[in-house]
Amino acid sequence: MLQTIKRRRLPILTSLLSASLLFSSCDNGFEELNTNPNALTTPVIPNLFSYSVVKTAGTGYENHRGNLIYAGAIIQHFAALNTYWSGDKYLYNGPYSDAFFETAYGSHIKELEQIIALTKDDPAQSNLYNVARIFRVFAYHRVTDLYGDIPYSEAAKGYLNNTYSPKYDKQADIYADMLNELDLAAPALDATKTGYGAGDIIFAGDLTKWKKFAYSLMLRLGMRLTKVDPAKAETYVKKAIAGGVMQSNDDIAKVNHAEGDDNKRNLDSNTLKTQEYDATNLKGNANSKLSQTFVNFLKNNNDPRLPFIATLWEGNADPTKEATASAPAVQKGLPNGYDVTTIKTLIPTWTDQSMATYSEANLNKIASNSAPTVFQSYAEVEYLLAEAAVRGWGDGQAAAHYNKGVTAAMSMMSLYGGTIPAASITAYLTAHPYLATGTTAQQMEQIGTQYWAVNFLNSYEAYANWRRTGYPVLTPTNYAGNETGGTIMRRLRYPSSEASRNAAQYNAAIAVQGPDLFTTRIWWDKQ
Repeated sequence: MLQTIKRRRLPILTSLLSASLLFSSCDNGFEELNTNPNALTTPVIPNLFSYSVVKTAGTGYENHRGNLIYAGAIIQHFAALNTYWSGDKYLYNGPYSDAFFETAYGSHIKELEQIIALTKDDPAQSNLYNVARIFRVFAYHRVTDLYGDIPYSEAAKGYLNNTYSPKYDKQADIYADMLNELDLAAPALDATKTGYGAGDIIFAGDLTKWKKFAYSLMLRLGMRLTKVDPAKAETYVKKAIAGGVMQSNDDIAKVNHAEGDDNKRNLDSNTLKTQEYDATNLKGNANSKLSQTFVNFLKNNNDPRLPFIATLWEGNADPTKEATASAPAVQKGLPNGYDVTTIKTLIPTWTDQSMATYSEANLNKIASNSAPTVFQSYAEVEYLLAEAAVRGWGDGQAAAHYNKGVTAAMSMMSLYGGTIPAASITAYLTAHPYLATGTTAQQMEQIGTQYWAVNFLNSYEAYANWRRTGYPVLTPTNYAGNETGGTIMRRLRYPSSEASRNAAQYNAAIAVQGPDLFTTRIWWDKQ
């Protein structure tokens, strides 16, 4: 429950942070009885910020459930024969649908709210204040994009003002405020004042990159409004471009990881490794595989990213076999929407050993423990600029931005332990040129499909952009007993705890937004 806040001392994050990370807060009353005399009562603001970033980058199974099991399967990056990969078959699994909502409020956001409250009236700490505002927008936009109307204006403030039953704000109001926050915070960053220093594990205190991230995020959120408020979308897209967005892969907003404990490694990747792709023991019978839709897109287009993304189980079990196991010719994606019985209606020759012939995420490359968590990539920004040009909101150079996006998406494979030669990128663009003379729909599909591909393992964003644009065109599954009647899910359901512990506010929200169902469209996704 998002209101559970106790006075506590958090563990030290030794490798990602330059200082020990200590955080204190208090529960509702009984302060003296619950006060630890050895705990800090004055929070160290850079450490609060680092903690929020680390947790937003991944908390283990909670992010895995929202990002991979639901969004990643819904968007057909992944497929599974088991039923607990709920997004593959549009099934309801309460703890899995709940997980991101509960984790975001419990681990991502409340530290940011505290930082903002502590710094907003201190001009000397204006950079701490404004960077926290920018990252707060990032943290909240993921929650509202997954669930719709959410607690926002009163959320995560139990420690600050004893608000334990926050109202749900309308998504239209949340977006208006998030865009305004970015509009105010970005130009207020001041290079003459101190920042988070080593506590900034995204940009290492580089305020120029924070400003680019703020405007790149504004570009993303502005585009989110194209179906519901085109005029506002155009206003903020143009404002973002004028403000200055990312210019190269050096500007990528990411958290670097390393092998080690949960404070070091990439927890989405590690959960794949430990729960899905225990290759040595499972010998190819992992619970999930890469989707046929995704693998076919990469393979049929001779995409040079394929060996970085996909491998057979031998490559994950034994890195010395990776080159052979990752060869494009042997990659094969699993169809979505089947179980161990119904798959035989599609593939009559299926046996218990068949799973071993299907592709898995490459745990030595894009899904390794040391792979970075990417919040927003430069490639994504270029695709959005290409779309802006198509819409007449940009510089009119859609082809140039598309080419830069593809080049950046392929070049960023260097983050995962390898390099795609420039000649291979050129060959890909020659074989798949931007459709300059195509229809608007064809151009949008080309851009949207590349956006989906570059956001593999950032399925939150791929799922949001698919709902907005409809691209790539996905074939829904229709598994027996699914929750949607065979249509692709449009949102996740609120935690059941909200219906009981925050009942009045929960009921008010669904009265406005619509039934708490996977098929209810959120505000910016209205038809």
